[in-house]
Formats: sequence, structure tokens, C-alpha cells
Amino acid sequence: MRHILIALIALVFANPVLAQSPGLLGSLFGQSGGSQPQPSPLPLIKPTPSLGKVELPAPASPQESVSEIRPGPQQSAVSTANRNSQVFGASLFTGAFARQGPTQFNPDYLMAIGDSVRLRLWGSAIFDNVLMVDPQGNIFIPAVGPVKILGVRNQDLESVIEKAVHRVYRANVYSYASLSEAQPVRVYVGGFVNRPGLYNGTSMDSLLHYLDQAGGIDLERGSFLNIQVKRGAQIRTNMNLYDFLLEGKIPQVQLADGDIIFVSPRQKTVTVSGLAENAKRFEFSGAELNGADLIKLAKPFPLATHVRVTRNTGTIRNLEYYPLDQAGSLQLIDGDELAFTADKRPGTITVRVEGEHQSSQEHQLPYGTRIGELLKRIEYSDRSDVANLQLFRLSVKDRQKQVLQTSLKSLEAAALTARSGTNDESILRANEASLILQWVERAKEIEPSGQVQIAQASLRDELLLENGDTVRVPVKDGLVLVGGEVMFPNTLPFESELSAHDYIERAGGFTQNADASKVIIAHRDGSFVESTEGFFSRAPKVRPGDHILVLPKIDVKSRQIAKEMTTMLFQLALMAGVVFRMF
Repeated sequence: MRHILIALIALVFANPVLAQSPGLLGSLFGQSGGSQPQPSPLPLIKPTPSLGKVELPAPASPQESVSEIRPGPQQSAVSTANRNSQVFGASLFTGAFARQGPTQFNPDYLMAIGDSVRLRLWGSAIFDNVLMVDPQGNIFIPAVGPVKILGVRNQDLESVIEKAVHRVYRANVYSYASLSEAQPVRVYVGGFVNRPGLYNGTSMDSLLHYLDQAGGIDLERGSFLNIQVKRGAQIRTNMNLYDFLLEGKIPQVQLADGDIIFVSPRQKTVTVSGLAENAKRFEFSGAELNGADLIKLAKPFPLATHVRVTRNTGTIRNLEYYPLDQAGSLQLIDGDELAFTADKRPGTITVRVEGEHQSSQEHQLPYGTRIGELLKRIEYSDRSDVANLQLFRLSVKDRQKQVLQTSLKSLEAAALTARSGTNDESILRANEASLILQWVERAKEIEPSGQVQIAQASLRDELLLENGDTVRVPVKDGLVLVGGEVMFPNTLPFESELSAHDYIERAGGFTQNADASKVIIAHRDGSFVESTEGFFSRAPKVRPGDHILVLPKIDVKSRQIAKEMTTMLFQLALMAGVVFRMF
């Protein structure tokens, strides 16, 4: 026991912290007034309540910056304009950089006054707290003293603190230190930006963060090529945003309170349109821009073959046209406009043959091939209905769609402008117009077939084929389709002695909403006939494969609207092969 006591006394006087601990000395010399003390390892720094709850000055939170304020209408409008702009680089400033939090770790960041460092000690000493860099550039570690870290790189912070701790505690004490919060700063953003002003952030935030808070660069006046970072009269660095957009390069600048980000005036520009990945307006410095450099920026699509140059300088507007392989030698000046085009002559086309046949479905043909040449290649089967060949064409489908849209717009206008004489009538007209508009919206979704009537054409074989055409060979199935306003729309076997009305009777007859006077027989070849039966007219014959369509009644007050809707019903039935049910 005596040897242990002597060793403890030697340890006390070897360590100044233990020497200043009266409780420990009293227990060693028997001044506790109680039982004999049990020797135990004590922490060098005791985690007392006062040490664990040290109130440090709270640094300004980066979350309190302008960027975290809910964007107002003006800020949202600027972000939308940037997102939809044709200026190269404008899409950078849509609020994404402003909304992001402060950078968590930058190994090259230099410690500055006001930074917060999280320090943890364990082993023979226990400590866990956040320490702030004071105006002298130090942090104060209890029992260790001030440690200067001003200007120390972030990645070297832990080793600097570890050396300082080990100068006092040579063994059994371990440390871990990390940057908790960077110094809060306020930075001026000026020049040609959308919202110049003073913005909050941290010294670790990127230049794009502050530019985005300012609404981004003024697209009509600001430069993407020359952005300066100033501290007083000194220019610390220049930033070219094209380097960031094209190569991912951006200067890493540690900002301080009062620094200035200045956007210079816009330099010369060239506008690109047409077949290019980056059909934007580009900025350049100097008197001229080489065509090869612009091609690298614009990145024309592989199908582009030529470039059209519009010269806008001077009093005369000139146009120039070059093959793409010669565009690299062009010298472009401020205000020029370039359009990349595909000036190609068609060489071959592809046509599909579908339906009942025994030949290949996809045919590659020289441009200018006539349909007769294609029909010679088709191998028909015994069930092929050669007399009713069908041709479907994309360009015809587009024109039919345009006709339908025009008719629907006319019907909308008629419904919305219908006049009424009394209040009761106006209410009925309003309800009627609402139903018509709902019907129009549904009708807009109908896709026409794009069929061309070729079966009975005398010069059928001389028709030129177009790329994307589809020739369909119907099958002799001996069926008749009955649809529209009938009780049970169905497919029935063909019987030569039956008329259209006979087939309708077999489908359950007309519905209450049917207009019995408006029955259409659509033949397979794309032709149609209106079926009427009376004393002075004979009912048209029904052929195998026909589609019998019964149109609905039109119960509206306005004669003009009734006329428009009748036209629409016929167009939908003939172009799309459907009967659109009324409201």
C-alpha cells in the first residue's frame, strides 16, 4: 500500500492538473474523514455540467439566408424565364443552387475567424463540445490552452489539434476534430444580375450559390464569360461560366464578409437554331468567333448537312448557305444567326404491307416508286380480298386531323355565341353549350385513319408511294360490322339478300337516340354511301366486310349548331370509322 501511495504522489506532482485538484490531494493524505479511498483512474478533464453546456455565441445559420425565404412571384418569374430561355447557360439559375445547404466538407477550406469546430476527446480525458475560432485565430481547449488554427486547411485541422493535445497529454488521450460550421458571411452581388444586393451565406458556399440568390445573370445585359470576385479594390479571381458548363471547371474561392461578386456587361453574341443539341444564343469575346469553335458549342445533330448564316450587321441583311464541312472556316461577328439544316435528297423509302398475304411485310423501295410496282411484289393467298386493297398514309392522317380540329373549333364557336331571347332560354343555352364543349373535348382525342381510296381508282397503279405508307390486304371473312346507335353492336355473317336496315334489325334495332334517316355504309376500300329507303330510292347493297354506322339524333335548339354537329358526326364516321355518342 505504501508503494502505491508514493507512486500516486509522484503522479500528482508530475501533472499540474492533478496537482491543482484539492479533492484528490485530500483523499491521498487521509483528509476525507471517511473510509480509506479506493484508487481509481480519474478523467483529466471531468465532464461537469457547466463544461457540457457551455453557451457559445451562436453563429448566423446559413438557413437564414435569402435563399431559404419562400420565393415570391418576382423570384419565381425570374426562375421560369431562366428555365425557358434560349440563352446558353441561363438554366443554371433556376433556384437549385440557392436552395442547397452549405458545403459540408471542402478539404482546401482555410479556417477563418468565426468558424465552429467540433472537438471530441476520449480515453483518460473526456470532452465533447463546439469551439469557436476567436478574433486571434485560436480555439481554447480546457487544460490545453489556446491552439492557433487560423489559416489551417480543413483536411489538416485534426492533425494540428492532435499535436496540441499530445503536448499536454502524452498518452491515453485521443482526439477527433471537424469543422462544424463555416464562418457566416454577407456577400455583395452586383453588376448585371436580376436582383443586385447583399446576400447571406457561409464562406464555403460556391459563387453559383450567391449568383442564384440574386436571380442569376441578366440575360440581355450580363456576361457569362467575365464574372469577378473582388475584395476591396483587389480582383481575387475571374470566373467563366462556359468553363463550368462545358468542362466542369469552377474556381474555388473562400469568401469573406463584404466580398463582391461582380457580373460584367455582356459581350458579343451569336444565335444558333435548327438541328443542334444546343440551339441557344452564345456569347464570345473578341472581334470574331471561329465557326469551328461555335460548332463545338452548338453540337449539330448527325443529320445536319448545311448551315444557313444570316448577317444582321449594317443596313443590309444578307443570307449565306454553306455545307457543314465548310462551316468551320467561317468568321462570325456580333449579331449573326446560324441555322443548321438537313438538305438531303430522299434516296429510299419504306412501306409496310399488312393483312392477308404471304410476302414480307417491310419493303425498302427507291424514292419515286409507284404503288403498282409494290403490288407486283405481294404474294396473295386464296383468302386475300384483292379488290378492296387499302392504303393508309401519314400525311393524309395529319390533314384529316387538321380538318377535324377546324370543324371542332367552329362548333365550339357556334355553341359559345348562340343567342337567347329570355333568361330561361339563356340558362338552357348555357347548359347545352357546356355539354357540347364536353363532347368536343372528347372528340379531339379521336385519331383519323388516314385512309386513301385506291381500290376503284382507274390510275391506282400510277400513284406514288410515300415513306411510311401502309398497304393493307383485307381478308375475305364474309362478315358485316354493325355499330353506332343500335341496341347490340355486333359482327354478323354476310347475306346478300339483306339490306342495311335488315342488319340493323338483327343487331337489336335502333336505340332511342338513333337517327334512322342517317345510316352510313362504309366499304373496305374507303368509300361510303348513305343508306336511304323509300318509294323513290333503292337501298344500297351491303358488301362483305362493310361497316354499317347509325348516327345519333342531334337535339339542340340552334339550327347552326345542329348543322355543325351533323357535319362533325359524318367526318368522325368517315375519317375514323367511329360513331361518337352524343351527350
